Amino acid sequence: MSRTTHTCPGCDREDLVQAVPAVYLAGRNAVTSRERDSDGDMRTVTRTVSTGLSDALAPVPKPPMYTIGCLGLFATVVAVGTFVGGALAGKWFADEPASEPSGLPDWQLLPPTASAEPPPSYAFLGWISAFALVAAVLVFVVMARRRSAFARITRRRHHAEELWSRGWYCHRCGTVHFEGVPGEDRTPLTLQRFREKVWEHGGYGDLAGHQRAVDPARP
Repeated sequence: MSRTTHTCPGCDREDLVQAVPAVYLAGRNAVTSRERDSDGDMRTVTRTVSTGLSDALAPVPKPPMYTIGCLGLFATVVAVGTFVGGALAGKWFADEPASEPSGLPDWQLLPPTASAEPPPSYAFLGWISAFALVAAVLVFVVMARRRSAFARITRRRHHAEELWSRGWYCHRCGTVHFEGVPGEDRTPLTLQRFREKVWEHGGYGDLAGHQRAVDPARP
């Protein structure tokens, strides 16, 4: 049985030529570690660690960072904490005790003694809780819009992956070329140029200028 070989058009050798999907998957490893959670209990956490080359050959952009979610979580904790603290300290939901008749005539009743200082008002905690709740809602709305926008941008990723799967990477030259793609010759491409062609095929080529492909072995 004959074996199909792919020769690099740059060095004209085939010993270090590998399919792009294979290079991409080989550089993505699942790393498992033991960490303590907020309660101090040990838990197993699995993360995907990628090499620089694997990231450079990715067929789709990186999803947006959701670090703003930490702000939303903090605002939620503040909203709940200030509301509960104000409700307990200010007795917002406590029933006022009804005044009971003493059975004495009015002229025998002693005037109420005025307290030295009025009781503190905790209404400001209610305002803080309301503002924090509004901030949390706004943060989660922004996160949902970003997630929806990313899904809309990459809805044609299957077109990009069709072209991406026909790329071949030469570990010696650090270049990529296409095999059997109509309209594409076997010209060696840099990682950035390969990314631009693949992402343009998926309809999000403009993002290649913002997320540039960098080969860590060839800075």
